[in-house]
Amino acid sequence: MIRGWRLSGWLVGMRRLAALLCTFALMLLSSTAYSSPALTYYGGYHTVVGHEQHNAAVAAAHPDLVKLYDIGDSWTKAQGQGGHDIQALCITKLAPGDCALNSTGKKPKFVLHAQIHARELATGEIAYKWIDLLVSSYGVDPELTALLDTRELWVVPIANPDGVDVVASNPAQPLLQRKNVDDSAGDCVTGYPGVDLNRNSSFHWDANQGGSCAETYPGAKAASEPETVAIQGLLQKIFPDTKSAVDEPAAVRTTGVFLTLHSYGNDILAPWGYTDTAAPDRDKLVALGNKMSAVTGYPVFTGDGGIGYLTPGSTSDWLYGTRGVPSYTFEIGPKTGWCAGFVPAYSCIASTFWPLLKPALVYAAKAAATPYGPLP
Repeated sequence: MIRGWRLSGWLVGMRRLAALLCTFALMLLSSTAYSSPALTYYGGYHTVVGHEQHNAAVAAAHPDLVKLYDIGDSWTKAQGQGGHDIQALCITKLAPGDCALNSTGKKPKFVLHAQIHARELATGEIAYKWIDLLVSSYGVDPELTALLDTRELWVVPIANPDGVDVVASNPAQPLLQRKNVDDSAGDCVTGYPGVDLNRNSSFHWDANQGGSCAETYPGAKAASEPETVAIQGLLQKIFPDTKSAVDEPAAVRTTGVFLTLHSYGNDILAPWGYTDTAAPDRDKLVALGNKMSAVTGYPVFTGDGGIGYLTPGSTSDWLYGTRGVPSYTFEIGPKTGWCAGFVPAYSCIASTFWPLLKPALVYAAKAAATPYGPLP
């Protein structure tokens, strides 16, 4: 009887210990899940951490196709307050000399640049899908295999990571942070502090874009922001200057195409953006734009896009103006309807945006060999 009691007590004790261990394990799992940064928000959009993990995974899985670069810091990282690296991927069938941070490579370069305005959610997702398309297609799709054999395909999926952190901090209803989070000019009673990185380039920077709380605040000076320095630094390394002067046409031998993705309006905008004066290569820029318009249905505009909305200090004007590379802004998404606005439902990526943009990106990459003609 005593023996049985002791055995029974031992079994009860072991069960209690097992229960305690199980509870402790569940607590650890719960704590880990709670403290781990979310990878997606608002139905499937990827956070900065989600993009960073994706970039690292793609580079690790495809060392023969992908080089991943840290090209600079976000504002908060530059301040020692956390933040992120600005990441860029170069995707090609790697051969000696490919994807180097210089302009001597033999392959023409196509650059896709996304989410410089943080609240424009669709743009980062298009970059994410473009990366996946490229790395999954080599040796499978003849057209894309040929593209990776003959082009360097550069991608900056998140040009404004601090801003995207703010947007994703309210995952059920993203915050409408447009700028980076540089609050050195002061906080805002209404709106969001920060600098509009698409007004901060060192080309026709204009101080008269509103005070620090304005959506288009250009910063205290041209290229004041580390994100701007990172992007300009990358582009000036990989593209040679083929313009003898800003107001002269680019050399016919110019290679490369640059697309920066924005929302919204269903437009393709070509230089200049800072003025209504025609760019030296206006006709050729429009001709290439029209080729991409044929697959997207987006009309092509130059200057202010016909709506009186000038963009001094923009990334695309900087690259075309300083290097001669044809550069375009794609405004993704309609002005009205289900997929309109800055924060469309995530389902719009697959149902609406990607089917239109995929062939345009492929065409732009092909055209990088002879962007000023003859066009493919």
